[in-house]
Amino acid sequence: MSTSARRRLLRDFRRLQNDPPSGITGAPLDSNIMVWQAVIFGPDETAWEGGTFKLTLEFSEDYPNKAPSVRFLTKMFHPNIYNDGQICLDILQNQWSPIYDISAILTSIQSLLCDPNPSSPANSEASRLFSENRREYNRRVREIVEQSWVDES
Repeated sequence: MSTSARRRLLRDFRRLQNDPPSGITGAPLDSNIMVWQAVIFGPDETAWEGGTFKLTLEFSEDYPNKAPSVRFLTKMFHPNIYNDGQICLDILQNQWSPIYDISAILTSIQSLLCDPNPSSPANSEASRLFSENRREYNRRVREIVEQSWVDES
């Protein structure tokens, strides 16, 4: 294993423990620093409020020069999240920079929940409802939030 990737992940983990962003937790899964599980709590006063959304982050030896693979384990209904949980987010693709740490990644994903980009749809139905029928979109999001309470995936 690359010692620089490992060192960076340990530093990210300490930073996340000492100064966690609001509504976000994350830690390596088991004893493998290269695979993390995180939880994003739905931000207050949004359709996502009260939700508990689990994600995995998989890091390569090239981290932080290469973005991790991030996906939701919790079922999601969102314009920028594919049915398999993969996330369409610029900083995880073409806008990645080594300055991003795990806190920045998770904070960006949390922000994306409430502020989707319908012009880059990963889920065309969610994108259409978000643009054309916000009430129905919010109803579907609330269903996902309620499912997140019982999903132990």
